Amino acid sequence: MTDTHCPYCALQCAMTLTPSVEEGVSVAPRQFPTNRGGLCQKGWTSAAVLRAPDRITTPLVRSAQGVLEEATWEEALAYVAARVRSLQAEHGPDSIGVFGGGGLTNEKAYQLGKFTRTVLRTKHIDYNGRFCMSSAAAAGNRAFGIDRGMPFPVSDVDATGAVLLLGSNVADTMPPFVQHLAGVRERGGLIVVDPRRSATAALTDEAGLHLQPLPGTDQVLLLGLLHLVVAQGLADEEYLAARVHGWDEVIRSAALWWPGRVATTTGVPEASLRRAVEVLAAAAPSRGGRGAMILTGRGAEQHTGGTDTVTAAINLALALGLPGRAASGYGCLTGQGNGQGGREHGQKADQLPGYRLIEDPAARAHVAGVWGVSPESLPGKGVPAVELLGKLGGEVKALFVHGANVLVSAPDATAVRRRLESLDLLVVCDFVPSETARLADVVLPVTQWAEEEGTMTSLEGRILRRRRAIDPPGQARSELAILRDLAAALGSDVHFDTEPALVFDELARASAGGVADYSGLSHALLDATERPLHWPAPAGSSGTPRLFATRFAHADGKARMVPVSPGAPADDLRAEAPVYLVTGRVLAQYQSGAQTRRVEALNDVAPAPYVELHPHLARRHAIEDGDDVAVTSARGTAVARARITGTIRPDTVFMPFHWPGDGMANAVTNDATDPVSGMPEFKVCAVSVARADLLEVTA
Repeated sequence: MTDTHCPYCALQCAMTLTPSVEEGVSVAPRQFPTNRGGLCQKGWTSAAVLRAPDRITTPLVRSAQGVLEEATWEEALAYVAARVRSLQAEHGPDSIGVFGGGGLTNEKAYQLGKFTRTVLRTKHIDYNGRFCMSSAAAAGNRAFGIDRGMPFPVSDVDATGAVLLLGSNVADTMPPFVQHLAGVRERGGLIVVDPRRSATAALTDEAGLHLQPLPGTDQVLLLGLLHLVVAQGLADEEYLAARVHGWDEVIRSAALWWPGRVATTTGVPEASLRRAVEVLAAAAPSRGGRGAMILTGRGAEQHTGGTDTVTAAINLALALGLPGRAASGYGCLTGQGNGQGGREHGQKADQLPGYRLIEDPAARAHVAGVWGVSPESLPGKGVPAVELLGKLGGEVKALFVHGANVLVSAPDATAVRRRLESLDLLVVCDFVPSETARLADVVLPVTQWAEEEGTMTSLEGRILRRRRAIDPPGQARSELAILRDLAAALGSDVHFDTEPALVFDELARASAGGVADYSGLSHALLDATERPLHWPAPAGSSGTPRLFATRFAHADGKARMVPVSPGAPADDLRAEAPVYLVTGRVLAQYQSGAQTRRVEALNDVAPAPYVELHPHLARRHAIEDGDDVAVTSARGTAVARARITGTIRPDTVFMPFHWPGDGMANAVTNDATDPVSGMPEFKVCAVSVARADLLEVTA
């Protein structure tokens, strides 16, 4: 038996794997602080993907006839190396792009960033975590000087007196998290902000509060709550004076958002706004409460104003004196399994290992020393994911994709397909033929979670061990070996270890002294102790499970409050598009669905996309439950079955984004981005809806 963690979300539920002749490996949950012996449907069925009938086990190279055909590793790598050398000779190093994933282990994410900058020597690298929590990361860095999704352990949620949860349907996306809300639900302190009556919002039915704002108005809602905190004298003035800069400017910005104006803009009644503030303030430690937390998810963050929306949430938390206090604070619920660690060690366009900024000369010198190259040889800052995808076929002639399915997960996906098809070279490392892999010139088969060693970093900043339980099938290799062999094929003399423990040791040295310092950790230490180890964990420390108890990460130890001013969605309502589309996840599927759509038990629960709409909107368009509905934006149309429900606003439709084809939600979504974080505006755009048969007749 092998102890490891689930391959899916950032809760990283603990499980035990047992080799099985019939099933390859069987899964059983184990006790752990985050999941407490529980698993969701995805976790229970996670082993099924390892033996998917279409598992890729041999390198594939596209033939002159346009067909992906089996090749040897030597042939595949030689082909890739020759094409890269040719393109870079003609167009320069930056003609090659790299797109990583938030599901890669820390070791693979680190090695991918190192390979990109020392072997390919290109600045063009980013990853799908840019789609996940980059707005929260930008806001956290701005306010606190550090970006760790949750600056306290998940178990702290059990003790708190109130939770304001914005834009996160945890009951579907990470079900074991819900048990941590049991105490706050019993105390009547759960406040959920969502335009839908989601499974999480329904947790407030007995004693709690569901605020159902117009899509895109979360920032207004937060400013309205802050206005009431100020007006009612509920701010923790002593805490603010001692620990925060910028309070006076923020007061002035909140003054513009009185309850009546907020109610008119958001659709949330004044009484509900006042009740939410009452619950939060009563739980605040400064008023003798048990503690209060403000947690955000993608619903609040995936907007062109997402960074400012999270900043508004942080401002509210600081005003109430929550960060750094017991059972209190602001936190972001990271989505992908290694969304936290994946960006800390070099996959983001502007970062080097340890969350160092690539344009900082000292950071470049330190990391270059670990890598054995000159600081001058390292490229500069690249561009965020959406902008990188926009360069495909132009400045960027070739793309390496690791652990991502951009053809389904990126906004304005039809345009992304055209750009992928225009590339001179597309190389995809994957273990199933995802929609992106099917477009590739070269597909390289890789090992998966139960077949490899490594580490992951959970949503609470805890570093966890992933352990190998079974052998990989066929010729599948770890990316660590692939990157080493590609480096050799490209004539690089930079050293690349392939043993995960050694790669981690190098990562630890590269991160030493950085914001995300892992230098006190190793595989051996993680294996030898049951003690939770959270970063920053510099050499000689025991890690940092809770941040901000005495100081924030800015040089002077104080947090920064930043005034914000709400704006409209980039693609707002108009006569030909009078309804908002919001997108999200369902319980039985995950991300682009490349893995979960291959599991029969999950497809039985969630077999196809759908359009959720209110009965009033359905009647207006003569739509019956089960009809095919066309949802059309300025970018494209998606068609899926109607689900009519009174749990969504009449001016809003919802689609899950896990499917390709006619029902692909991201064929409709907007690729406009937040100017600070680079996150696309997945969560709101203007659309029209119609019965698909009537639309066809009209066309």
